[in-house]
Amino acid sequence: MRANPRIGVVGLPGKWSTETLADAVEAGTGMRLVIDMSDVALDLDGRKLLYGGDDLCELDAIIVKKISREYSPNSIDRLELLRVAEARGVRVFSPALSMLRLIDRLSCTTTMANAGIPMPPTSITEDIGQAEAAVQQYGSAVFKPLFSTKARGMIVVDAADSEIERIEQIKAFHQHNPMMYIQRKMELPGQDLGLVFLGGEYLGAYARVSEGSSWNTTILHGGRYAAAEPDAGWIEIARRAQGLFNMDYTTVDMAETEDGPVVFEVSAFGGFRGAKEGLGINVAERYVDYVLSKLD
Repeated sequence: MRANPRIGVVGLPGKWSTETLADAVEAGTGMRLVIDMSDVALDLDGRKLLYGGDDLCELDAIIVKKISREYSPNSIDRLELLRVAEARGVRVFSPALSMLRLIDRLSCTTTMANAGIPMPPTSITEDIGQAEAAVQQYGSAVFKPLFSTKARGMIVVDAADSEIERIEQIKAFHQHNPMMYIQRKMELPGQDLGLVFLGGEYLGAYARVSEGSSWNTTILHGGRYAAAEPDAGWIEIARRAQGLFNMDYTTVDMAETEDGPVVFEVSAFGGFRGAKEGLGINVAERYVDYVLSKLD
């Protein structure tokens, strides 16, 4: 490995987390390369991954902070391009296949369910009648797109609504989400937790605290970050959940419910701001130190 490894950052140019990570890479290597995947071209014959004047396959490593502005099947296509760089010997953090298994909510859920990770009661169906039956069973249900972040595109359907209202809501959701992912709406204590892991090591946890009438706690919907200290049982559940996916850096979203702690998801692209504002940790710097140690 060369004395100053060449490391690129895949992310959203100008966004805080991406630029913070690029700052840390530049401080550690003297190089700054922020990669917008919408401008990348794959030359399969030449086995080159082209970005501007650079062949990304000549880098030593690529750290993926964000693959796209919003999750979609196109995000999977972008991760597939990075597999070519991996085949050429570029170390991608986290591995492309690991992120591929997480970016689709259904893939993440089935993997955790098969491993016995506690989650909210969940139904998945393409059938509107089955979806309506799930609402009746749960009393109140959250319909989640398979590809989304920060609760975008999610709706709540209540059994207390009229049958006409329920069916109309479900049909409207189904129009854009043929495979419907439905979870029982859990009664949460006004917050959920993000447990942070780097290389499988637990760094700490932060809370997203609801600051209004929204049913979810995301910062996009008015929540705020705060420190959190989950007990050992929570940490062990989160450790088991993230361990299923071979991630270099991730956060595990959990909450306390009437049935005990549950895991909502393991993140394909764990956030930095929650760790900074809730824990006072500069995760970007730690992540770059970790990457450099792996390259050595």
